[in-house]
Amino acid sequence: MNFAGVMPAITTAFKSDMSVDHAFVARHAEWLIENGCRGIICLGSLGESSTLRFDEKTEILKTVVAALDGKSPVVAAISALSTAEAVELAIAAHSVGCEGLMILPPYVYKGDWRESKAHVAAILDATPLPGMLYNNPVAYGVDYLPEQIAELADEFPNLAAVKESSTDVRRVTAVRALAGDRLSLCVGVDDAIVEGIAAGAVGWVAGLVNALPRESVDLFNLARAGKAQEAFDLYRWFLPLLRMDTVPKFIQLIKHVQQEAGIGAARVRAPRLEAVGEELAATRAAFAYAQAHRPAVAVPSTPFNL
Repeated sequence: MNFAGVMPAITTAFKSDMSVDHAFVARHAEWLIENGCRGIICLGSLGESSTLRFDEKTEILKTVVAALDGKSPVVAAISALSTAEAVELAIAAHSVGCEGLMILPPYVYKGDWRESKAHVAAILDATPLPGMLYNNPVAYGVDYLPEQIAELADEFPNLAAVKESSTDVRRVTAVRALAGDRLSLCVGVDDAIVEGIAAGAVGWVAGLVNALPRESVDLFNLARAGKAQEAFDLYRWFLPLLRMDTVPKFIQLIKHVQQEAGIGAARVRAPRLEAVGEELAATRAAFAYAQAHRPAVAVPSTPFNL
C-alpha cells in the first residue's frame, strides 16, 4: 500500500429506493482509476458512512475490491461510535481484501489524548494493514497534534500515513520535521492541495475528483512536478468547485456536481437532503462557469455509461 497520488474519497451511490447502487459504485471506482487515480477510499465522510449499516459497509468494500481486482488498492475508512465496532470493521475490511485503513476518531465522543490514542491503537493492532490517520479537528473536534502523531509513528509500525485536514498546511511541515519521511503526508481538503504539496505532501485524499478525476490528477501532477504557472492556472479555475469540499453540505454539493457532470445522481440519505434554492443554483452556476472557461492545461473527464 502506497499512500501517494490522488486517492478519491469515493461517494456512495444510491438507487431511487435509497439502497446502495453497487453497479454504479463498481463502475465509478474503475473509472476513477482509469483516469489516473492511485487508489479508492471507501466509507469516508463523503461516502456517507454514518448512514450506512455495518453489512452495507462490508458489501461496498467487497464491491470495490472485486471491481478493481488488484489493479489498484482499496482503503476502508474506519469510523464508528465505539472502539469495538471500529475494530470489527477493520477486521472485516482486511478479510474482504482491502489493502489499507483510514482511521477516524470516534463519532460523537471527543476524547482526550489518552483515549484517542487507545482508540487508534486498537484499530492498528487489529490487523496487519497499513493505516492512515485522519486528522480533521474542524469536522470531528479531535485534533491529533504533530507531537502526538510522531508518538504514534514511533509506537506503531503499521501507521503509514496521515490525512491532514486541519486546513493549516503548516501541519504538514510540522509533522515532517518530527517524523521525517517515516509517514506519507496527504492533503485532505481540496482547496489546500497546491499549498500542501509545496509543504511536502505526497498524496491527496480528494472530493471533487468524484466528478472531475482527470482535472484533479493533472493538478496534482503539475504541482508535484513544480510547474508552478500551469498548476496555478488550473488551480485558479478549479478553486470555486474545490471549495465545495470544505463546507458543511459538501456531500450534497459534490454529488450535485457529479450529477451535473453526468457521473451519477445527487441522492443523499437522510438526515441530509439534496441542495435546493440558492445553494443548488450556485452549484450549477459554478459548474457551468467551469465548463465554459476551462484552461488549456485541463484535460476534461469524460462521463461513462453503465
